[in-house]
Amino acid sequence: MQDEKPRRTQAERRAETKRALLDAARALFVEKGYAETGTPEIVKAADVTRGALYHHFADKADLMRALVRQEAEAIASDIDADTNTSQSPLDAFMAGASAYFSAMSVPGRARIMLLEGPAVLGIAEMARLDRETGGATLLEGLRHAQNHGALKDVPLEPLADLLSSAFDRAALAIAEGEDRDAYEKATRKLLAGVL
Repeated sequence: MQDEKPRRTQAERRAETKRALLDAARALFVEKGYAETGTPEIVKAADVTRGALYHHFADKADLMRALVRQEAEAIASDIDADTNTSQSPLDAFMAGASAYFSAMSVPGRARIMLLEGPAVLGIAEMARLDRETGGATLLEGLRHAQNHGALKDVPLEPLADLLSSAFDRAALAIAEGEDRDAYEKATRKLLAGVL
């Protein structure tokens, strides 16, 4: 008698279909860009029906939103794993910056998070998703520095926005093949001056 595979539950099948759609969309958005990718291509690559796509996502933009959330959660997890409040503010920031650069070096991630996502969803929604998925780590780092006597009378949220822009630009350059060590040295100099 042949061993039968255990039957998958409906929840497992739904999760598998959603994962297939996200994986297919990610690959296509990275390869061709969001605008050049049609939903028929996504469902074909995921080997699911068009109805399955619209069961899980309202439209292609909603699929991008879910993809951005997934990527942002992975980035936040990597940063959290490499930083802690027992570090000096500069060391904590550098550990976080290095973790961010590593997380953003995952093939295709910089394009999704820094080019395609903002173009599709807009800056405000990207910022909201960032806050919801742990993007407050930069602000937490600034608060950590402030608790250690740095950044007196400096508005932390605008500073976090400015530093975030610098980190994003560095991550994009690194993803495009620029010298990561040079960007990390420049980041340390920048942060030492800020702190």
